[in-house]
Amino acid sequence: MRIGVPREIKVHEYRVGLVPAGVRELVGAGHEVLVESGAGNGIGVDDAQYRAAGAAIAANAAEVFARADMVVKVKEPQPVECEMLRPGQVLFTYLHLAADPGQAKGLMKSGATAIAYETVTGRNGTLPLLTPMSEVAGRMSIQVGAASLQKANGGFGVLLGGVPGVPPAKVVILGGGVAGTHAAEMAIGLRADVTVVDRSVDRLRELSSMFGSTLHTAYSTIETVERLVRDADLVVGAVLVVGAAAPKLVTRAMVKTMKPGAVLVDISIDQGGCFETSHATTHAEPTFVVDGVIHYCVANMPGAVPRTSAMALTNATLPYVRALADLGWQAAFKRDPGLAAGLNVHAGEITHEVVAKALGLKARPAT
Repeated sequence: MRIGVPREIKVHEYRVGLVPAGVRELVGAGHEVLVESGAGNGIGVDDAQYRAAGAAIAANAAEVFARADMVVKVKEPQPVECEMLRPGQVLFTYLHLAADPGQAKGLMKSGATAIAYETVTGRNGTLPLLTPMSEVAGRMSIQVGAASLQKANGGFGVLLGGVPGVPPAKVVILGGGVAGTHAAEMAIGLRADVTVVDRSVDRLRELSSMFGSTLHTAYSTIETVERLVRDADLVVGAVLVVGAAAPKLVTRAMVKTMKPGAVLVDISIDQGGCFETSHATTHAEPTFVVDGVIHYCVANMPGAVPRTSAMALTNATLPYVRALADLGWQAAFKRDPGLAAGLNVHAGEITHEVVAKALGLKARPAT
């Protein structure tokens, strides 16, 4: 199979779909890899390194899309990329279609077979291709939150961990999954006062056992979220419903009760965000203010640390890319139902039930 890796064109997106180590594995398995010139520049990898790994270098994205049987990317295809996709071609990338009807229409129009990293499932019910980026985003959320709390950046002017004699900042993390756990680990490491909120008592027990007395846990109710958000210096939204739009846990009315200069970081923004006042931003202009509260809602947070992110992503995606290339998507799906759960669009139709429901459409399974 010929696998194409275009340069990412989303604003301030520096990651790449495959690092040279992944290319070498695929070429060694008998496949061709075509990488757009400059695709690895954002992670410090030049064309010569890709050539050394066995890749051919394409002059532009049009050549990659025209020649590839399968396109491997990081972020959702932009409109100009959707127009280059064709029937029968496989696209393997993050899609997050539930919050992006425009992209869904573009993919349906293309006739391509689009497989979403974020809905591929593991045998134990995990999301193996979302996990590495959730880990990065969770850790980053505390870094960007701490920076946003600085007075020069419009924040309340508190140090996350405080100092002896001065209390630390109050950090509230909504969601105890992968992103929320990594956010908690970072915030605790900086000696903040950290509370994780979740609707699973079992998960709260696990977190309590993991972090001990350094972490507070709270069962998620409207009243609990209202109380914790009102007193928080930093709130991290890390809520995920697979394939669906994120629930709005923090309402505009709750934001109005927060102190001026408090910070909201919405990791869930790829799925529409879990704060009612959120809208997607970019690394070029990452924040905005509503009712005196700073909102950080960058839709590709891990793109700020592309070298770490691209390596972690290739580690996770490579076995699936290899399976799709070795067997073709139909046979690969039969062998691995978890990979089949990644199919979102095929032959002009939405195939994933939860995604279709979020878009107000009817799912039509691929045949």
